[in-house]
Amino acid sequence: MQKRCRVGVIYGGRSGEHEVSLVSAASVMRAIDRERFDVVPIAIDKNGRWLRAQFDGTQAVATGEPVALLTDPTNPRLVSLAGERVEQIDIFFPVLHGTFGEDGTLQGLLEMAGVPYVGAGVLASAAGMDKGIMKALFAQAGLPQVPYQVLLRSEWERSPAKIVQRLEGTLAYPMFVKPANLGSSVGVSKALDRAQLNVAIAKAAAYDRRLIVEQGVVAREIECSVLGNDEPCASIPGEIVPCNEFYDYRAKYVDTGSELLIPAPLADDVVAEVQKLAIKAFRAIDCSGMARVDFFLEKDSGRVLVNEINTIPGFTAISMYPKLWEASGLSYRDLLTRLLTLGWERFQDRSRLRTSYN
Repeated sequence: MQKRCRVGVIYGGRSGEHEVSLVSAASVMRAIDRERFDVVPIAIDKNGRWLRAQFDGTQAVATGEPVALLTDPTNPRLVSLAGERVEQIDIFFPVLHGTFGEDGTLQGLLEMAGVPYVGAGVLASAAGMDKGIMKALFAQAGLPQVPYQVLLRSEWERSPAKIVQRLEGTLAYPMFVKPANLGSSVGVSKALDRAQLNVAIAKAAAYDRRLIVEQGVVAREIECSVLGNDEPCASIPGEIVPCNEFYDYRAKYVDTGSELLIPAPLADDVVAEVQKLAIKAFRAIDCSGMARVDFFLEKDSGRVLVNEINTIPGFTAISMYPKLWEASGLSYRDLLTRLLTLGWERFQDRSRLRTSYN
């Protein structure tokens, strides 16, 4: 990567996690090494419009001059829709969570434009976002998981009683119901009985056409950060002690009582198991750049179960991903530099591929 380059930080997005992305992006733009990188803030508002934003050092905003990414691999650039201004961006740093940002759609646009970017590619982003596909790949890789079922919103709307009967025949209460393609615990509910299960399914179905229903376990919540491309490494694990009944949206971003235990108080063999499974999960979806892998540590059996992988983890001041790397000896600023370097290296590697047959 060249000595000094322009980094287009993309944030916001047409997603239920829009607000979380604004906080993550502000944190990234404050911490990035300004001696090496010039930051170009690029906001995507809730309607999906790309905007050339300004950053005052405090808050990331989803306002600005309308722009578009010219998808010309021979000369990719950011062009103004209102004037003649053109900006060259050397590498993009997506800091978007959820749909239209973390699910492979944005990554596909950046691939079409032929530009380097930070993080997972199209396949890993899509697989990491869709919990049903993710869990199927984890199962094929032999990763231990909680029992779960995947259902379609249309199935439940057509025969709710039949779906509930199927779930009760395969899973035990409590059950957790989640949209398949969303994060930050948006639309997630815990159901203790049939009535709550119907309410939980209706709530999750407002956010996605595919839903995940998991059997609840009595467990500690462990997280581990992964960094790298073909040779990823894992951080020390951390533990979440939620202030609410489970680690929901309010416990993550609104209420202040949740505890982050870094490092997690775990035996050495459990730490090694978590790190091994984190890297295995990373490779199972062909991830690159970064990911945070979440685990359940069952209290009665001591089993480590893989919950999910997040290909664009939170970068807020209280987010686990950067905190775990800082505790592992890599500062926030150096972590961002490393991620940008990994994105450039991945781009260089992909540039070696032939695109025509001779």
